[in-house]
Amino acid sequence: MTTEIDPATRTELEAAAFRRLVEHLRERSDVQNIDMMNLAGFCRNCLSRWYREAAEAKGIALPDPEARETIYGMPYKEWQAKHQKEASAEQKAKFAASNPGH
Repeated sequence: MTTEIDPATRTELEAAAFRRLVEHLRERSDVQNIDMMNLAGFCRNCLSRWYREAAEAKGIALPDPEARETIYGMPYKEWQAKHQKEASAEQKAKFAASNPGH
């Protein structure tokens, strides 16, 4: 049996889940993007790109830096300086093997 949810409520629930995901990723700045890519096949940058693409589909021009700031909660360069660590050779090799073309 499937719970009936009207489209407007479904959109509200999806938006709430998205906001919670973004909040969680902001809280977990210890989790590196390369680890997310290696384990899940997406990272904060992917999420910001999907957000930008959704805006563009609605006719809203959203530059990458603004989309990234929406996800990171600060300018991307600032987040990198505060939280990004150099990827290990093992992380880079795993990424290269599982993400050809990136």
